[in-house]
Amino acid sequence: MTVGIPIRRLWPEPSTEPLDDATLTALYGRADQPRLRVNFVSSLDGAVTVDGYSAGLSGAPDKRVFGLLRMLCDALVVAAGTLRHEGYRAVRLSENRRAWRRANGLAAYPTLVVVSDSLDLDPAQAAFADAPVRPIVLTHSGAEPPPGLTDVVDLLRCGTGRVDLVAGLAELHRRGLTQVLCEGGPHLLGALTAADLVDELCLTVAPLLAGPGAGRITAGDASAPRHLPLRHVLAADDGVLMLRHARP
Repeated sequence: MTVGIPIRRLWPEPSTEPLDDATLTALYGRADQPRLRVNFVSSLDGAVTVDGYSAGLSGAPDKRVFGLLRMLCDALVVAAGTLRHEGYRAVRLSENRRAWRRANGLAAYPTLVVVSDSLDLDPAQAAFADAPVRPIVLTHSGAEPPPGLTDVVDLLRCGTGRVDLVAGLAELHRRGLTQVLCEGGPHLLGALTAADLVDELCLTVAPLLAGPGAGRITAGDASAPRHLPLRHVLAADDGVLMLRHARP
């Protein structure tokens, strides 16, 4: 079923026919090996936020793909700062998407994984308190949790002094969470890029000039460039472009 503003394929194999959810699901798909996929939205001039939030860049087509990517993943990874700033709620899916997951041998919901060096987290935040699946907080050996946090999350300690993302990702894989979706923020993307852990980037480009001030989708220390070939280009009828880049 096609929902809302139509999305069409520009490349490869251009098509004028709107893409239904089944076709979009097949285009993004699940890999037959562990994969870390990153999903971001930006303006034409590279801004990651408008008025401080990513919501100003996201419309109905982006939210549609956003939901499908969550349906496809085993674990949804987000940095603690993004979780707090964007006001994440519990990761829930529609009945149709839960049914798709069950039909494909998956748990009804993906597991939320929060990356935090400081453990400055509120256990009462809905992302934790109302979660349908007990979240994981990826942290390091020296971090002290606030009262009540371990009542609602499992702590996964990897690294000393700061989170070891390589070890953390390996531990998620060991737990069967092999299809990992990261929703940011920019510093986490920068760290994942530096560790050469990013297998795929899904980037929605909003038809908007945001002007100076906002940051890019990546931040942090400089690292070596990483080549990610283009895999498909989709366009929505509201002018939004959706790019998918992935390793061979």
